Amino acid sequence: MGRNYSKEDLAQLHLGKGNELHGDGSLIVLKALLESGVAYLGGYPGAPTSSLYDAIADAYHDVLEPMGVYFEGSGNEAAAAALLSLSVHYPVRGAVNWKVVGSNVAADALAHVSAAGVYGGALILVGEDYGCNSTTVAEKTLPYAQKSACAVVDPKGDPETMVRMVREGFRLSEVSHMPVFYLFRTRTGNLKGSVTCDDNQEPPISMKNRITKPEVQLDRTTLPPYVFDHEREKFTERIPAARDYIVKKSLNEWMPGDGRGIGIIAHGMLYNTVARALHSLGEADLSGRTWIDILCLNVIYPLVPREVVDFLRDKRDVLIVEEGMPNLLEQEIRAIAQEHRLSVRLYGKDLLPMPGEYTPSVLIRGIGEFLTRTVYATNGQKSRIEGRVEGLARHLDQARRAFALPVSVRNPIFCTGCPERPVFSALKIMEKAYDRPHYAQDTGCYAMGTMPPFDSITASYTGMGTGLAAAGALSKLSEKPVVSFMGDGTFWHSGLTTSIANAVYNKQESVLVIFQNFWTSMTGQQENPATGHNIRGEPNADMSILGVLKGMGVKWIRQTNPYNLKDSMKAFREAMGAKGKGLRVIVSRAECMLEKQRTLRPEKKAALAAGATVEDVKLGVDDEVCTGDHSCMRYNGCPSLTVKPGPNPLRDDPIATIVNSCVGCGLCGEVAHAAVLCPSFYEARVVSNPTAWQRARFKMSRALIGGVLGVRV
Repeated sequence: MGRNYSKEDLAQLHLGKGNELHGDGSLIVLKALLESGVAYLGGYPGAPTSSLYDAIADAYHDVLEPMGVYFEGSGNEAAAAALLSLSVHYPVRGAVNWKVVGSNVAADALAHVSAAGVYGGALILVGEDYGCNSTTVAEKTLPYAQKSACAVVDPKGDPETMVRMVREGFRLSEVSHMPVFYLFRTRTGNLKGSVTCDDNQEPPISMKNRITKPEVQLDRTTLPPYVFDHEREKFTERIPAARDYIVKKSLNEWMPGDGRGIGIIAHGMLYNTVARALHSLGEADLSGRTWIDILCLNVIYPLVPREVVDFLRDKRDVLIVEEGMPNLLEQEIRAIAQEHRLSVRLYGKDLLPMPGEYTPSVLIRGIGEFLTRTVYATNGQKSRIEGRVEGLARHLDQARRAFALPVSVRNPIFCTGCPERPVFSALKIMEKAYDRPHYAQDTGCYAMGTMPPFDSITASYTGMGTGLAAAGALSKLSEKPVVSFMGDGTFWHSGLTTSIANAVYNKQESVLVIFQNFWTSMTGQQENPATGHNIRGEPNADMSILGVLKGMGVKWIRQTNPYNLKDSMKAFREAMGAKGKGLRVIVSRAECMLEKQRTLRPEKKAALAAGATVEDVKLGVDDEVCTGDHSCMRYNGCPSLTVKPGPNPLRDDPIATIVNSCVGCGLCGEVAHAAVLCPSFYEARVVSNPTAWQRARFKMSRALIGGVLGVRV
């Protein structure tokens, strides 16, 4: 994959003490990891940590490898979590990353690591944002951390704080012997800022200084009788040690106000949103300074009861701003207040929405309600706060009314030329002649096949690699065929064991489509075992999907070119007609078009600059022939295929047209031909720097056409 970070950006990772680094959150956090003496890194790509994963990969050969730092693109999150076991037995610092639902995949390995306790610092950078910024389901890390006794760092949106909490996260892990979750949110990962650097620290144990003698420490093995001691240590030693360190290093920040008895408790990046909301309400300046006492929790687990009590003790009213459900912070703070018999009145989800993202507009309304109830209930300021809130509502309403028509809801769609679209086009066309099958989806780009125009509404939609497994019972209880989908990244992530081995073992009657596009596309085109080389750019072994399927005992396998619609439809007809033959697998093989274009465009640009001949294939629609039937769109959905007014004044229907973003995959013409035998589409080849023979052939063609038509062309 091409670099996501420029050489100039990556060169900043070499900067020493006192120099200034400027970049996004991923570059800033990577620099902090290097300054902390990290010895090994791993992870699985997933929003919003994909950019961090890419930054590590881009910097590996020039920065990490010379320092002796190991990095691998883990097969899945469980493999990444298992890496941390090195820090259980040796004083080695390591960090891994994944998206929030990846913790579910990593659960088994991480439960063992957290039970044994780590002695080298272990950091888990989790891409969490409550809502669809990070994954398709709303999940929180905090409940998992409480279950397994892992600390949770949630830094506010400030580059210096992000760096500090990486360093302190490692130290907190080593002091408490707990793995530490570091919440790497979309809003922190994508911010741009500057930090003052420190010197990079080469790890004492690394690829340059290898372990010479294995350590044997049975008491750190999660087997009886030691595991019972581990459980005791979690709550009698590790959590108390973490609390002491949090207080000693002032990891949580108390911004004192003017002592009017009003306070707000927020966590991480929400502090920034709270400050913005207070400014909009006229209660804070642009830098966030306000008369209200604010406690910003940069560590949300474990909470320190004495810190909470000290903050609440002299308060009359306090608002707890906690994004998402379950509201574990609010519940614990209420319990602490009750246990210490504090008279403070606490507000939280009674004033703020239970689910969803806490955007500035949400917090402006919620904090405004809090202030009008508590501070300004009986004075003239109440109308001022209410006016600010109403002003926001008017502003939003004016923004909505600024459009002549309301902005329509736009579903996510496949990229132009995506090789996954033709498979759904083929299935939709076949639904006219065959019974509509049941569809069982899992997570990947192909899940967009459930959206218009394909509308392959799923019998199930589950996590990575589980779609085929979800169809197990359905395949035995339904007369209609069941079709499942899986990407090659998902195949190697977990689908091989979770779904395919399960299907063969249980003699499942299903059709499985594996999209072999050679990249883990849904997270930004990272390498996977089908790519041909690993994330470090090293060629890997021949990890053949076809070979693995045969080795697993799958008897019915077909490989197709998805852009050949006729071939794909033939494979589906054969697969659906082969009932009784167990699992039937169709491997749809074509490279991710987005990544393919990222490679081709620079090559074409370089060829043009060198004066070489370059041909581009473009599709077009003949305006005079198109009838406005739009079957090409009903079975296609390509963003490069749209409509425009027709040239015939006697027809009201708009006609089809292809815009310049077309990559010439040819699917629209294939679909139109397969659906209604449409003659409107044509293919044109645009030749730059043509050869003498191409020029001569072009002139001859023009002359022949002009002669036949009797006109000068």
